[in-house]
Order: sequence, then C-alpha cells, then structure tokens
Amino acid sequence: MLSGRCHCGAIHYVATGEAAHHALCHCEDCRRSAGAPMVGWIAFATEQVTISGDPVTYASSEHGRRQFCGTCGTGLFYTNPVALPGIIDIQSCTLDDPESVTPGAQIQVAERLAWMADLASLPEFARYPGM
Repeated sequence: MLSGRCHCGAIHYVATGEAAHHALCHCEDCRRSAGAPMVGWIAFATEQVTISGDPVTYASSEHGRRQFCGTCGTGLFYTNPVALPGIIDIQSCTLDDPESVTPGAQIQVAERLAWMADLASLPEFARYPGM
C-alpha cells in the first residue's frame, strides 16, 4: 500500500497492490503543468486508488485530464481513457514516502530539455548556498 497527499493535506489518496510502472516524464505538457523540468508518475489501475477529498479537474488535452488540489495547487493525478485506459497516474513526489518506489524509466525524452541530460556535472550543495 502507498499513500500520499497534496501539500496542504486537503486531498489524500491510497494506492493498493503493485504499480503498473513508475516513470519520469519529460513532455512539454507535464513540464508546463508542473512548472518543473520533469514529473514523476506512478501508474495504478483506477480501482486500486482511493481518493479522499475533491480534486479539481483540468482538461489539459482532448482526452487528458489532470487533477490538482484547488486549495494549494498541488498536481496529483492524470488520466487519459484513450491512451491509458483504466489507469490513473499519480505524481510520485506526492507520495508520503516518495523514495519507496524507484522510477524504472524516463519517458518522452524526445522533449527533454537539453540541459537535463547532464545534471551530474552541475555543482551540488546540501542546502541553499551560503546558508
């Protein structure tokens, strides 16, 4: 069982059983929706996920639906009955323990930002520099 929530705690979810996959998505749609260079998604069959609270739904494409918390804005879920029938994708960094399931792939890398390809070469700081 995996559980998670939005930033403010207005929406909680529980996913049971095995995930179909866990991937890091680099598509422009995910980047723009999240305001981040990539988004982690962990997929479950819809019936495996129980949601408490009332997420807001946004039609991000013809068939794609993104759900987020209307209070704090945290992105939570993605469904697309045409491309991913019977699947709900959960933004994996909203899990209570996001390190519990390691991603198995990067997807949509054709749209990956060029500067994401070599992150290991950037300087690293344990905390914000100078603090």
